[in-house]
Amino acid sequence: MKICLTAQGDNLDAQLDPTFGRCEYFIFVDIDTLEFEAVKNPNTESMGGAGTQSGQLVANKKVKAVITGNVGPNAFQTLNAAGIEVITGLSGTIKEAIEKYKKGEIRPAQTPNVGTKFGAK
Repeated sequence: MKICLTAQGDNLDAQLDPTFGRCEYFIFVDIDTLEFEAVKNPNTESMGGAGTQSGQLVANKKVKAVITGNVGPNAFQTLNAAGIEVITGLSGTIKEAIEKYKKGEIRPAQTPNVGTKFGAK
């Protein structure tokens, strides 16, 4: 099964990025094999629509879930419409978040946990 995590770096030892739409990297991981792909987020400097655009990028990768620190309403709606679970409020490393997910220690959010323009630079 493949999930996506927002990251501050391009590997599994990187810290989770606290933002979704303007995170530095998306790490797409097969949680069974730990094979991963790091994708630099093209929306980090976006003037607007970063959440929606990032949500579409992630949805195109056919993941089951997204793990991040925070997600706004536009990104949440885009991911939710694609059938992707959104898990918020996490920090630590990518590896730690994957382990928590595999053990069932974290649950999907029912609503966005920040307002629009959160994380805008």
